[in-house]
Amino acid sequence: MSYLLFRNVDIVDGTGDPRYRGDVAVRDGRIAEIATPGTLAAPDRVVDGENLVLAPGFIDMHAHSDLHLLTEPEHLPKISQGVTTEVIGQDGLSYAPVDDATLAVLRRQIAGWNGNPVELDFTWRTVGEYLDRLDKGIAPNAAYLVPQGTLRLLVVGSERRPATAAEIDRMCELLAAGLAEGAVGMSSGLTYPPGMYADTAELAALCEVVAEAGGFYAPHTRSYGAGALEAYAEMIELSRRTGCALHLTHATMNFGVNRGRAPELLALIDAALADGCDISLDTYPYLPGATTLSALLPSWAMSGGPDAALARLADPGERARIALDVNVNGSDGCHGVTVEWDTIQISGVANRDLDRHVGRTVAEIAAADGLAPEEVFFELLRRDELATTILQHVGHEENVRAIMRHRRHMGGSDALLVGERPHPRAWGTFPRYLGHYVRELGVLGLEECVHHLTGRPARRLRLRGRGLVLPGYAADLVLFDPATVADTATFEHPKQQARGIVHVLVNGEFAIFDGRPTGRLAGRALRMDPERKETR
Repeated sequence: MSYLLFRNVDIVDGTGDPRYRGDVAVRDGRIAEIATPGTLAAPDRVVDGENLVLAPGFIDMHAHSDLHLLTEPEHLPKISQGVTTEVIGQDGLSYAPVDDATLAVLRRQIAGWNGNPVELDFTWRTVGEYLDRLDKGIAPNAAYLVPQGTLRLLVVGSERRPATAAEIDRMCELLAAGLAEGAVGMSSGLTYPPGMYADTAELAALCEVVAEAGGFYAPHTRSYGAGALEAYAEMIELSRRTGCALHLTHATMNFGVNRGRAPELLALIDAALADGCDISLDTYPYLPGATTLSALLPSWAMSGGPDAALARLADPGERARIALDVNVNGSDGCHGVTVEWDTIQISGVANRDLDRHVGRTVAEIAAADGLAPEEVFFELLRRDELATTILQHVGHEENVRAIMRHRRHMGGSDALLVGERPHPRAWGTFPRYLGHYVRELGVLGLEECVHHLTGRPARRLRLRGRGLVLPGYAADLVLFDPATVADTATFEHPKQQARGIVHVLVNGEFAIFDGRPTGRLAGRALRMDPERKETR
């Protein structure tokens, strides 16, 4: 397509500035001109934008699409929301860099996040090779974070022990290589093994490498429940100590112990910003979280990897010890709190014999089957080989709104795309911001919200020529109806396309036209250049 014109659109350009009416011309994948309506030459194709908002494509700062982009490259759950760029490699566990043995462990360990597709040819081993694989054809753009837990698995293994100085040096070498190959930073999952076994000194050594390359550190902290503020403070101190930019992913304050405590988190962040730290955060606009059932296990129970964990689940003495931690002591896997079984809802299983449990809480299953909840927990983990996914109903609306308003806030879906009943954020995050929290509740203004979802994350990613509606910028664009845009995905029926997202362009090509997918795969891997310290 040589020349496309969007006529009479309300332009919300991603800067936070007020909207204005204009015509926007697209040529060769970029925004060519923006002009007063009716003043541009007749194009090859005109799209009437009357009553529609044209905005930069949304940037999902926390995505778990690492395999979905390869197995279903049209990527309808995200493209249909207006997402044109995702940040993957999250929570410290993903598929590069790896060797054969590490890849085999990862495929099993995070099958609950991404599935374990037997038909997928896992031919890559390095970060660069994985990004090259994405370049073969995906609907949105994607940026990658080197996962710290994967580095530890590759160098140290699954054991619960400190890394040696030589092992830390080797992890730093692998991290530097991944950043040189185009990764935009590093992630951690500090309630997930084996990344959670790293101490602060180990993390600091890695953060120094990230800082040198101009990337950012995106930790899933050690707790979002008991000790949440202390966990955030540890990450902020890492940023202060190493000079590494910090992005607090899914920055929530969950569980009963944290009701109403979001202002305390925001005060920590504001104090660090005043000291010169570079800190940002993302959230999803829902109360429940989503993870794997195995994430509730205490860290010692996962030491040694999936086979070791399954062996412990088969041992009566070890099961009793686990039960004590999850029911009485507070499992570190469950953020230091005791597990409330009526909040743990099964969202997906790999073993089809367990399908009857999907949509039910562990407490409901236990009552129906006449079992103690922890016995249901053990049997699901054992029979599903740790692949069960869950929703965890532990959030608080006042915390969600307070954090959403922060001046360094961005949007991130944290969406798992596998399972029969995944979290509705997989299909609804960005329309929910625009519909529920902007139009219905007025928590954010429209221009402000679009800035949170576009221009602000583009700056965090150091994107060159993306994230704003400006001449010369990449034509990653979304046209939506501000009067009707809304999420339709629910917890009962989560795989529902949003309303009001009319057109979506990625690199100037329609991925969604008139609400329907086109099948175009115009996205690509976005690589950071450590020399220029920018992402292209």
